[in-house]
Amino acid sequence: MSLILILILPFIGSLIAVALPSNARNIEAWLSGIIALSCAVLTALQYPVVAQGEVIQYSTAWIPGALSIDFNLRMDGYAWLFSMLIALMGALIVLYARYYLSPQDPVPRFFSFFLLFMGSMLGVVLSGNLVQLVIFWELTSLTSFMLIAYWNHRLDARRGARMSLTITGGGGLCLLAGVLMLGHVVGSYDLDIVLASGDLVREHPWYTTILVLIALGTLTKSAQFPFHFWLPNAMAAPTPVSAYLHSATMVKAGVFLLARFWPVLAGTDEWFYIIGGAGLCTLVLGAYAAIFQQDMKGVLAYSTISHLGLITLLLGLNSTLGLVAAIFHMMNHATFKASLFMAAGIVDHETGTRDMGRLSGLRKAMPITATLAVVSAASMAGVPLLNGFLSKEMFFAETVLTGHGPIIESGLPLMAVAASTFSVTYSLRFVLQVFFGPPATDLPRAPHEPPFWMLVPSGLLVLTCLVVGILPKFTLGPLLESAAFSILGDATPHYDLKIWHGFNLPLVMSLTALAGGILLLHLLRHQNHVRPGVAPFIYRFDGRRSFELFMEGVDALSASLLNRLYSSGLQRQLLIVTVATFVVALLPLTRGGWFTFSLGTPVNFFFLTLWLAGAACAIGAARQAKFHRLATLALSGGAGLATALTFAWFSAPDLALTQLAVEVVTVVLILLGLRWLPPRIEATDASAPLNARTITRRSRDLVVAILAGAGMSVLAYAVLTRPAGEGIAEFFLRNALPEGHGSNVVNVILVDFRGFDTLGEITVLGIVALTVYALLRRFRPPPESVKDGPLRRQQGANNPSLNQQEPEPDPEADLPRGNMQAPAVLARLLLPIAVMVSLFFLLRGHNLPGGGFVGGLIMAMAIILQYIVGGVVWVESRQSIRPQKWIALGLILAGTAAVSAWVVARPFLSALVWDIPVPVVGTLHLSSVLFFDLGVYMLVVGATVLILVALAHQSLRFRRKTPPAEAIPAATYSNSGAS
Repeated sequence: MSLILILILPFIGSLIAVALPSNARNIEAWLSGIIALSCAVLTALQYPVVAQGEVIQYSTAWIPGALSIDFNLRMDGYAWLFSMLIALMGALIVLYARYYLSPQDPVPRFFSFFLLFMGSMLGVVLSGNLVQLVIFWELTSLTSFMLIAYWNHRLDARRGARMSLTITGGGGLCLLAGVLMLGHVVGSYDLDIVLASGDLVREHPWYTTILVLIALGTLTKSAQFPFHFWLPNAMAAPTPVSAYLHSATMVKAGVFLLARFWPVLAGTDEWFYIIGGAGLCTLVLGAYAAIFQQDMKGVLAYSTISHLGLITLLLGLNSTLGLVAAIFHMMNHATFKASLFMAAGIVDHETGTRDMGRLSGLRKAMPITATLAVVSAASMAGVPLLNGFLSKEMFFAETVLTGHGPIIESGLPLMAVAASTFSVTYSLRFVLQVFFGPPATDLPRAPHEPPFWMLVPSGLLVLTCLVVGILPKFTLGPLLESAAFSILGDATPHYDLKIWHGFNLPLVMSLTALAGGILLLHLLRHQNHVRPGVAPFIYRFDGRRSFELFMEGVDALSASLLNRLYSSGLQRQLLIVTVATFVVALLPLTRGGWFTFSLGTPVNFFFLTLWLAGAACAIGAARQAKFHRLATLALSGGAGLATALTFAWFSAPDLALTQLAVEVVTVVLILLGLRWLPPRIEATDASAPLNARTITRRSRDLVVAILAGAGMSVLAYAVLTRPAGEGIAEFFLRNALPEGHGSNVVNVILVDFRGFDTLGEITVLGIVALTVYALLRRFRPPPESVKDGPLRRQQGANNPSLNQQEPEPDPEADLPRGNMQAPAVLARLLLPIAVMVSLFFLLRGHNLPGGGFVGGLIMAMAIILQYIVGGVVWVESRQSIRPQKWIALGLILAGTAAVSAWVVARPFLSALVWDIPVPVVGTLHLSSVLFFDLGVYMLVVGATVLILVALAHQSLRFRRKTPPAEAIPAATYSNSGAS
């Protein structure tokens, strides 16, 4: 259960954080910090077990059956190390963010997204199932998008967030395809089984495809060449986000997964050239570009790309010691790079700029910050006695010992030295240009030290760099050994973490890089032709420009396809959908053997009469569409009534009830919608003969309608007359009561057997309602124009044009008057009765006709009745209706009922049953299905009423005063006025 707590605590904290007031910055920080520290403590308590080489697991059924996918959490030494990194670094970032963020910032949103990201990263690290891992992987892309776009008023933040989501999200889709193929090859999605099947995977014909797909997912996430350009553009995010996502956690997810899959995919030439080649290119290009950046965070972004390339190259060398060095450098890089990001944020926070061209001599005004930045930059450059030096020494040793031909054996060490030289150059430039030299005189704010607690996180990270650099064997050594053993097992190589290994070639390479970096910086300072912020030779290859051109090309292609397939007239769109559906449905039937017809079915006169009436209504609706909208709606309602009676005729009372309720609600909502359609454009000469084009179009539509309708009729007839025992109906009839604990088979199918479909459908319904409301709300009159005359007049005084556009309405205009008072009184009396009826159908739905959907529609009809009789103003002034909350609570309740099965280790959406003895009454039979159905009920009520509110307000506005033409979408003025 500890693994479950580690995973869900951040998600719970995210929900709490978003509900806190915006001025509760201290409470938000305390909440987030306590959650991060709690996760760290819970993780630390597992170390005695993982240190022994054991794996801690928690598993519960998730998707049973042929796929047999379980929700599996798994912690070994490697996952433990990353979990500690995520939790402890998260706690430090929370403390830093408390002082970095302004009180004017939306702090609850920041900490809510922050905790959501933390939980997603922990999900990636702890997942013991491939499908589950990909889900959390995509969650990290989504939450990082929200954090990068935190300051959404800034264009660069929105662009950077979109770029990040597009690239990492696209890579996530490739990863999904790769793990699905990997699971198919292995025969299981369980991570333990996959990790033990390395030989099987490497010998399979799909190996190269799997490797490429997984590489695309990991390389995009870790900003590797050629996808590296998204990371510098994500620097528009607040510095706490950069320190956490872009140095310690999110960008490490890619290299984390490469190391995790190392036993399965590594050991081949394909791995060496794809992974190692991408890492080498990224290492050199990132380091080179970092030298010329003017923004402090720009330098750190490109240096992060370079160091991630170093880690990727180590993993690509097919060396077990290279894997150990990669894990070691992941930890070291997180410490010194997060500290440097914090230093850059402090400088920006206290001086008002990060432009290195304007900054100078800050060490006198900010001595503590300068000291911390210098030590962190020295670790990044690989200076001895710091942790960065140790892992870079291991990197040099691995490049020397690689065995892939003479060119690689000689070229790889040279490239490593060149990249390390660049690393020394940009590290030295970072500290010299910002903290040394003459004090700057044109800064936006006078520089000074930040609050003490803002320095503490950076100070702790710098202390870690020193302690690990001096005493590596006694600090990080045991943790590194445990992590390496969990991946390599008995193949774990012997290594010795210590400062001095003698005077050897890796040490010479380190000293050469240090001297070369100093010399290169000296030369660059005297090169006047080098433009600030422009990297020579590679500046023409602008990743952001290429990305924007690619996106513009996609937009142009989409627009071209849209112009060819889309029409402003609804008729053509329905034609395309109907024809495509007909063809797709017809294709499997061409093979034969699908239908067994029983043509001897007797014809019932009454049923035939019913459907003749329904058909007459449908044909009449089609004919009246050009002339009278209200008549069309009434006739279509008649066709719907015939459908409802048909369901009742065939002993389907649930469907009949639902159809009848849907018809009533739909008719009322369409009536309200008709109120704001523009007037129909009448033909100038109704008696004029039809031209050939019109006749052809109508004939085509008639043929399509007949074919589609006949096809559905044949399909329905074949299903109704098939022999007993065929199909899946027998399964549901046989298992509804013993397995679903309900005798109403239709309801059991909806909330149990196919509950996942229902959960998706109500989610879509909620989204549709919110979309309708969002689209129509800009047409609604301001609230004060309905209820608050004085406020309206005050706004009119400030904006005289407001009063000229729309006269002040009478707040009593919608109150029932005269002979309308009797229906209004009856409607108020009917409301509690309707509520009771709706609850009656809700509670009986599992065993008798009814259910959450029918009950919700009945409740919605009662509320609609109040609007019809009482008017918008009267209803909303007397009732507190919050449909958005009904939608949210309905989804939460249905989702909670769905995941409650996990508590007892049963699959998602499994029904939990309780028999509770009640005195006098007897045994009370309860099921979690009731709560799921209650969620459906609440969401249907909320969605229906929300659409009603949007349409009713729009109708109210048109009744009072028709708005100017620009308030109506241009599409409504097309020749679709007959729609």
